[in-house]
Amino acid sequence: MITLIAAGGLSMVFSLFMTPVFIRLFKKLAWGQYINIDGPSSHQVKRGTPTMGGIVIILATLFGYFVALLITQNPPATSVLLVLFLMVGLGVVGFVDDFIKTHKKRSLGLGPAAKIVGQIVVGGAFALLAISFPDARGNTAASTHISVVRDLDFDFLSWGLVIGIIAFVAWIVIMVIATSNAVNLTDGLDGLAPGSAILAIGSFIIIGFWQANQSCSSLTLDPDVQFKCYNVSQPLDLAVIAAAISGALIGFLWWNTNPAKIFLGDTGSLAIGGALVALAIESRTELLLVLIGGIFVIVAGQGVIQLTYFRLTGGKRIWRASPLHHHFEVKGWAEVTIVVRFWIIAGLCVAAGVGAFYLEWILQT
Repeated sequence: MITLIAAGGLSMVFSLFMTPVFIRLFKKLAWGQYINIDGPSSHQVKRGTPTMGGIVIILATLFGYFVALLITQNPPATSVLLVLFLMVGLGVVGFVDDFIKTHKKRSLGLGPAAKIVGQIVVGGAFALLAISFPDARGNTAASTHISVVRDLDFDFLSWGLVIGIIAFVAWIVIMVIATSNAVNLTDGLDGLAPGSAILAIGSFIIIGFWQANQSCSSLTLDPDVQFKCYNVSQPLDLAVIAAAISGALIGFLWWNTNPAKIFLGDTGSLAIGGALVALAIESRTELLLVLIGGIFVIVAGQGVIQLTYFRLTGGKRIWRASPLHHHFEVKGWAEVTIVVRFWIIAGLCVAAGVGAFYLEWILQT
C-alpha cells in the first residue's frame, strides 16, 4: 500500500511541477502544435502551443514508480516492466509522428501505414514477452485465453502451439491498435483525453488491489471463497503502476485544461492507450475494457461509422463532424462544456465496468 501511494504521489508531483519546465523547453525547441485547417476554426488560436506532453507523463510515471520502489526497497515487477514497455514503445511511435509534424511544420506526421506498422511491432513484441516469463505459480503476465473479468474457457493454444501463438499475438496487436488509436482520436479538446484516462486507468487501481486480496496465491484467503480467486500475476504491482500513471496524468491535467498550455501529442495519446490496454490484458479484463474505456469506444465507433457512411454514400454524413467532440463544437457547444460532459460519460462507463467486475465476483457460486 505504501508503494502504491508513493508511486501515485511522486508521479503527480513530478508532472505538476516539471510540466512548466518542459513547456519552456519545448517552446525553445519550437515543438509547437500545427492545426489542421479542416478542423474547427476556433482551434486555430491553439496553433504553436507546445506539444509532445506525453514525454512528461512517461517520465513522471517512470520517476514515481522507480523512486517508490527505492523508498520501499521493493524490486521491480515483471508485469509492470511489460506495461512500461508497451507504454514507452507506443510513446516512441507517437514521438516520431509528433517530431515529423513539428520539424516539417505541418499537421500530418507519420502516414497511417507507418504508424500502424510501429504499433504492430511494439504490440507484437509485448504479446510475446507477456507469455514468456512465468512466476513461481506458473502464471505469465498475459494469458493465451480471452478474458472478460477472468479467463474464459477459450484458449488460443487449443489450435496448436504455432497457430495458437500467432493467433494470440494477432489478437493482442488488434487490441493495442484499437485502444491506442481510440485514445488518440479522443485527444482533440483541452483535457479531454487525460481526464478520461485518469478515470479509466484509475479503475485498475481498484481492480488490481481487489485481485491481490483475492489472489489464488494468497495464504490468508478465506477457504469459502477460494473457488472465486484470481490467477493474475502480480496484481498489486499492476495497481501500483496504475496509480503512478494516474498520478502523472493528474499533474499534467493541471496544465492541459482549457486553455491548454501544452498538448499530449501522439506521444501522449498512444502511450496512454498502450498503458490502458496493457493493464486490461495483464489483469485478465480484456473485453471489460469496452466498458472501462467506454468513452474511447464511443468516440472511435462514431468515427468508424461516419467514415463508412461517407464512403458508401459518396460524401454524405450522419454527424456534422468527426470525431464526436468536434460534432458538438460545430453545433455551438463550448469546449469546456463538451469536455466536462464527456468526463461524466467516461466516469459512468468506468463505474459500469468496475461494477460488472465486482458483480461477477458476487454472483460466483
